Amino acid sequence: MRLPRPDAVLVQAAIAGALSFAHLHDLAAAAGQNGWKAWAYPVSVDLLLVAAWHRMRVQRAAGIPAPAAWTWFAIALAASLGANVATAGLLNLGAVPAWLRILVAGWPALAFFGGTLLAHATTEHRADPAPEPPVYEPEPAAPSVTPVAEPESKAVEAPEPAPALPSAPSAPTLPVPVPAVSVPTALVDHARKVADDHRTRTGAPIDPDTLRARLGVPSQLADAIVAQLA
Repeated sequence: MRLPRPDAVLVQAAIAGALSFAHLHDLAAAAGQNGWKAWAYPVSVDLLLVAAWHRMRVQRAAGIPAPAAWTWFAIALAASLGANVATAGLLNLGAVPAWLRILVAGWPALAFFGGTLLAHATTEHRADPAPEPPVYEPEPAAPSVTPVAEPESKAVEAPEPAPALPSAPSAPTLPVPVPAVSVPTALVDHARKVADDHRTRTGAPIDPDTLRARLGVPSQLADAIVAQLA
């Protein structure tokens, strides 16, 4: 079974949290908060710090400014840092001054007020106000122009067309002679075999279209081959 590896970040956070918790407990006990009340002060400070940080992230994701969350985060951080510095030998815990006792005694009410405000802070995204529709000024009306009647133009009579001249008689169209197509002897022999086979199967001479389709040659060449086979 593979054991999970400890996370260095979590280990460091646990050590720092334990030290801060102990410093807050010692300061509260020195300020006259004995018993379970001294243990409740570190929990109150750390919870307010975490709640303010969570509220800042939620409001930032929703696009809402979070000045109140930043304020309570700074207050909780100052309380935590102050307790850690005060227990570093700079303050005589055996003779805590009166102002520090007042701050420690008033902390529960301050933390309760801050936690209530953070719990009831809005997280809904405030939509931007809809832009006002543009106001269009009416354009000045164009001055009306009365059309002026144009004088009627006299109809111009078209000149009579000139009589058509008799066309010269066209020359008779002569047929265009078809150039003679030379057929190779080998192709004529092959066409004769195809024609004989067609006559054997059908009993009729082969026509130019069928010969052209069987040989795959142009129509003029097929006609020339049929002429030589006749």
